Amino acid sequence: MSDFLKLCDLRPGESAVVHTVADPAHPLADRLRDLGLTAGSAVTCTMQSPLGDPCAYLIRGAVIALRRRDAGIVSVRTGVRG
Repeated sequence: MSDFLKLCDLRPGESAVVHTVADPAHPLADRLRDLGLTAGSAVTCTMQSPLGDPCAYLIRGAVIALRRRDAGIVSVRTGVRG
């Protein structure tokens, strides 16, 4: 069974699969897709700053830091089994 959440809801060490970039009008939507946040891509939250914003995510072999508000437009599935 899979659950849907926002990328910003992942905690360090948790992994998920990207479902969609939910707000195509967001100023960073295209850039996020260019960075590899496309449907079916695995993503792992690797660390969180002491105040909780931003967080670092491992996506397709690269680590990127995203603010909570920007990661909030990415819908992910947890509990997906291959």
